[in-house]
Amino acid sequence: MNILITALLCLHLLAAALWVGGMATIQLCVRPAALQTLEAPPLRLSLMAATLQRFFALVLGAIVVLLLSGLAMWQLSPGSMHWSVHAMAGLGLLMMGLFGHIRWALFPRLQQACAAQTWPVAAAVLNKIRQLVAINLGLGCLVFVVAIVGRTL
Repeated sequence: MNILITALLCLHLLAAALWVGGMATIQLCVRPAALQTLEAPPLRLSLMAATLQRFFALVLGAIVVLLLSGLAMWQLSPGSMHWSVHAMAGLGLLMMGLFGHIRWALFPRLQQACAAQTWPVAAAVLNKIRQLVAINLGLGCLVFVVAIVGRTL
């Protein structure tokens, strides 16, 4: 493997780890800690909205890196791609679509509900975001499994 493909693969894996690891951290650590320590829904919902705003900016950067590095590796690799590469690309595009829905359809509704202090609405939207992030986390873990195990099949 030449140095350019190695560098691209490194960037690709770092971006994927940031996205998937970030989802795991928010789902498994930040949200439960907020529920445990912040009694008032306005505090919890405001914390989660602020956390997601920062995280979504990182995810957008990670998606750009994933797309650019993935396409570059695809172009630089000779011959046809292994089925696992196609599977990872398809799963990644599905994840990006789910992220787009979360970021541009649901998240603005969460922000509006927090700004208007309509906490039951904000809680319902955040719950929908949580469910879709859980799906994306599962898909992201599946991508890692395909990347590791897929080459042996």
